[in-house]
Amino acid sequence: MNSTELFNLLALLKVDGVGDVVAKKLINHCGSAENVFNAKSNQLKAIDGIGSVLIKNLKDKTVFEKAEQELRFVEEEKIAVLNYQNEDYPNKLKHCSDGPVLLFGSGNINLENRKIISIVGTREVTSHGADFCRKLIEDLAVFNPIIVSGFAYGVDIVAHQAAIENKLQTIGVLAHGLNQVYPKPHKKYVAKMENNGGFLTEFWSNSNPEKENFVRRNRIVAGMSEATVVIESAEKGGSLITAIMANEYNRDVFAVPGRVSDKYSQGCNTLIKTQRANLMTSAADLIYILNWEIASQIRNDKSVIQKQLFVTLDNEEQKVYDYLQKNGKQLLDIIALDCDFPIFRISSLLLNMELKGVIRPLPGKLFEAV
Repeated sequence: MNSTELFNLLALLKVDGVGDVVAKKLINHCGSAENVFNAKSNQLKAIDGIGSVLIKNLKDKTVFEKAEQELRFVEEEKIAVLNYQNEDYPNKLKHCSDGPVLLFGSGNINLENRKIISIVGTREVTSHGADFCRKLIEDLAVFNPIIVSGFAYGVDIVAHQAAIENKLQTIGVLAHGLNQVYPKPHKKYVAKMENNGGFLTEFWSNSNPEKENFVRRNRIVAGMSEATVVIESAEKGGSLITAIMANEYNRDVFAVPGRVSDKYSQGCNTLIKTQRANLMTSAADLIYILNWEIASQIRNDKSVIQKQLFVTLDNEEQKVYDYLQKNGKQLLDIIALDCDFPIFRISSLLLNMELKGVIRPLPGKLFEAV
């Protein structure tokens, strides 16, 4: 995207009454932001939902002054700008009607052909929640996903740190401009974040972390990801908003259950109870529901895969898995006979292993190892 195109896009987004949805409508009809400003009034009136007030606002020349200031910041600070029409923009976010027209980025973000998972939760994360988050990311590391969160206190920063420790790319989606760090104590994490991914935001350099910005930020977290995982949440909170947005975008949502008496499990339990989230007890639940295939992953070290994914198998399950791995697809009855288990027991074992994501059923009562 050249400077002229970016300049006009920035100016369009500063027009009073033009948000992401309206901007896309205007650009899709006229071909570019520059063409929007050059269009005749009767051309604009022909666009559904575009009225005389908005057409008048498009004549406001002060928007170009604001665009010039932001363009100067972008160029001086070497900010990456992702346009919703370009290939470097998050692919899944392109399909969200209210996704940002522009995203500003810093660091070394590479979204090409990658699995993207958002991990969110309370800022008052418990030791149990933090441990679960770290173990989840450690177990998912074999698939080399990008871990997305909001760079806030609690679950967010635990997820970012765990991703870095496992040499995974991680992205912090911010509720303010790239000219500042919020919360300030997290400034110490910025360099490692940018070396292992970086930051994205839709907000201009003069945008502060206002309360309403965090809700807008959450739609990016939900929209750009294949799935959203809620680690811990109180009965109300931003992570629940993110989960609901993910539902609306037709993304998978997972929630970690907890005791009914635990304050920071109430939100997760409610998501599960109302069927807005899949119950998550380990990484295997996500792997199974998303149908991730080990063979297609970048990291294919067999020993790493076994260490990460099969650690929860008991002796009986390990025996069945080793048998299927050696013999390929097999009928249920044959598995029971060769492994020396009664039918009722092998059925139970196969179900548990299927839920753990280490085998899969096939038509005709066949099973195979993943």
